[in-house]
Amino acid sequence: MKLTVEQLGAMIPSNNEVEAWCEELNKALPKYDINTPKRIASFISQCAHESRDFTALEENLNYSQGALERVFGRYFGEGKRNAAEYARNPEKIANYVYMDKYRSKRGALGNTQEGDGWRFRGRGLKQLTGRNNYSRFAQDYGMGAEEAAMWLETKEGALASALWFWSTNGLNEIADTGSVKAATKRINGGDIGLADRQRRYATAMQALTGEIPPRAPVTQTLRVGSHGDGVKQMQRKLGIAADGVFGAGTAKAVKAWQEANGLKADGVIGSKSLAKMFG
Repeated sequence: MKLTVEQLGAMIPSNNEVEAWCEELNKALPKYDINTPKRIASFISQCAHESRDFTALEENLNYSQGALERVFGRYFGEGKRNAAEYARNPEKIANYVYMDKYRSKRGALGNTQEGDGWRFRGRGLKQLTGRNNYSRFAQDYGMGAEEAAMWLETKEGALASALWFWSTNGLNEIADTGSVKAATKRINGGDIGLADRQRRYATAMQALTGEIPPRAPVTQTLRVGSHGDGVKQMQRKLGIAADGVFGAGTAKAVKAWQEANGLKADGVIGSKSLAKMFG
């Protein structure tokens, strides 16, 4: 089963590089037998939750005091460390909550050397975390854990790490059951973000089974000040960041495209430009 840009766009709606990610996914998913609607929907929805629509390839640990107490309640709060002393300090947070000596499951992450918590914080589409996981992943790709940490911040490495994690944890078999809860538990040991993961899975299944209609064709004139999905579609055609806002930068790209295509370079996508761009 091959993903289309329209399907993936429905699954990661805030991403501005849907075409590039779709190409990468279509090359990689078949190699790991992620080739049915349930498997594809499960993989992409879980990755999309972990990475904010494939846009965050590195864990954001910039937590406030309140967020620390909610997310890392076992480490902060009454009778524990004072969250106020760690708030808005990502490196300090990682070097506490991700170090083996402070965790209930000693040795699970393998973060034993000073600074390992920050050095091997969550990266990639599945937020691979801990020296142990980095080392196992890196070994399969013939590199060191520190080298893998840098690769994980690229599209190729981020996707490779997610597929490696998916395969080594037998998640295709869980995906076949359609249980988002079971997949979530296998991924993070609990049910963090379960509601969002379930919502994303339902959307992905709808997209893959044809229940989400394709985007309406762009027919209205687009110019500086326009905004919305039509502008996003145009921006993707131009190969620029698709934020849905037609500003000065987009106008400049439009004029260059119009000139290259023998059209009047006025920066307005009217009937002739629409026909040329969208057929």
